[in-house]
Amino acid sequence: MARYTDSVCRQCRREGAKLFLKGERCYSAKCAFVKRSTPPGQHGQARQRKQSNYGIQLREKQKCRRAYGIQESQFRKYYDMASNMRGVTGENMLALCERRLDNVVYRLAFGASRAMARQLVTHGHITVDGNKVDIPSYIVKPGQVISVRNSSRDMECFKALREQGADGKMPKWLSLDADNLKGTVEALPQRDDIDLSIEEHLIVEFYSR
Repeated sequence: MARYTDSVCRQCRREGAKLFLKGERCYSAKCAFVKRSTPPGQHGQARQRKQSNYGIQLREKQKCRRAYGIQESQFRKYYDMASNMRGVTGENMLALCERRLDNVVYRLAFGASRAMARQLVTHGHITVDGNKVDIPSYIVKPGQVISVRNSSRDMECFKALREQGADGKMPKWLSLDADNLKGTVEALPQRDDIDLSIEEHLIVEFYSR
């Protein structure tokens, strides 16, 4: 299936929640979801029928998948991996999504959004333990160091980070050295480290039908 190329603000409106797909714009008054929170389409403002349990589970799954920018096949793979891990399946699945390299690059503030972070990774601007990694779905491990390649450090987005530093939104499982454009995975992400309003048990119920 092709990647979604329409306005990403429509996805937030469809899911009825901010997915923070456009970086800083989502935190400002210019956010399209703030201006118009009804579902997209000509019938978006019409009264919504009561959803079935299946519909509620589907919407929660779509919300999570769209927030991280993951295709359905990859997202289902994470569920299968999480169900074979120790612990709570839903929390394991969210932790796997958080540990994706593109999400880590976003959390370290190298990219203003997950889409921008994904582009930085695929264009070869990011290294893991000194080695270039251009696979956005690469799963990081505790102790690994994610940094910007020396040849990419003069890009405007990285200059701003060096000058201004982190904005205080850094999750506790990551640490950032803004001066050297380097971040370290200190631990595995826990459920309370994930700020997305997702009810992961509904996703587990959807896939375990």
